[in-house]
Amino acid sequence: MDARAAPTDLVLEVNNIEVVYNKVVQVLRGLSLAVPRGQIVALLGSNGAGKSTTLKAVSGLLALEDGEVEGGRIVFDGAPTERLAPQQLVRRGLSHVMEGRRVFEDLTVEENLVAATYALTGRTGVAPTSRNFDDVYAYFPRLHERRKGLAGYLSGGEQQMLAIGRALVAQPQLILLDEPSLGLSPKLVEDIFTIIARINAERGTSMLLVEQNASVALAIAHTGYIMESGKVVIDGSAERLAADPDVREFYLGVGGSGESRSFRELKHYKRRKRWLS
Repeated sequence: MDARAAPTDLVLEVNNIEVVYNKVVQVLRGLSLAVPRGQIVALLGSNGAGKSTTLKAVSGLLALEDGEVEGGRIVFDGAPTERLAPQQLVRRGLSHVMEGRRVFEDLTVEENLVAATYALTGRTGVAPTSRNFDDVYAYFPRLHERRKGLAGYLSGGEQQMLAIGRALVAQPQLILLDEPSLGLSPKLVEDIFTIIARINAERGTSMLLVEQNASVALAIAHTGYIMESGKVVIDGSAERLAADPDVREFYLGVGGSGESRSFRELKHYKRRKRWLS
């Protein structure tokens, strides 16, 4: 019997989780966030804030790095995830596009897409078809041109397209995207994020987007969270975050005195944190 509950308006709920590496180093400290169905949620913050760890906690990959969720609860599609292996989460409709692309370099583009169809094995009412590849090639025409070539010879931008394309083949409800702009030219970043927005609008695919480029992430997101030291320090609509002068100051990295500042030093926010229960 499928243990999932009836669908809710949230595809993902992360409630007050604590994550520890090597049983000693605490990285996430009571982190909470939510992803509404059909929306893009941006997860922003400086290096070391815990953004990638959050994605790995959601997709069940922490154990590969000797990490574990020691407290709190993660619910995907109405069911808790703590007893589900990563492959089970993928088959339930959760795809993780990791930082650095992680394509199979010795396989062709088409073989990479074929490999992604195994995520559909055993999923009720879903079967892999060539139509899935047609959709990927429609979003990424360059991949169609290079479909018989080895993935290892693709450019960085093409590999990012392939990584997202593999996720689409698995027909996910939720895609976790970790730094899709990393190492790409400004033009390619614009192209990739335009396509991410199209996928969300046309397919209704929910997304949790980790990104250093705050302006481009907030431009396509519906809501956003800003992390610091393993916690959410502010959240709200993408429009509100993009317009907030303190958010702008934080990402510029310079305060009025010319010194580097963080949200922790902005008393304005100390009582404005809105935590999700």
